[in-house]
Amino acid sequence: MIEVKGLTKRYGERTAIDNLTFHARKGEVVGFLGPNGAGKTTTLKMASGLLHPSGGGVRVLGYEPWRR
Repeated sequence: MIEVKGLTKRYGERTAIDNLTFHARKGEVVGFLGPNGAGKTTTLKMASGLLHPSGGGVRVLGYEPWRR
């Protein structure tokens, strides 16, 4: 259902997400944990199409969210 491969997000010289890869299949329950500033919100914004990644990609239900 959700596939993230090599996801990267940079803001100038700062890297918020660096080469993140994971997947969650239909029916799985997952948690998304990390300390403040770890990039959780940025990752979720890219998965919902609100932000464009600097590199890598996200597919949700077979679609790239920022292209829909």
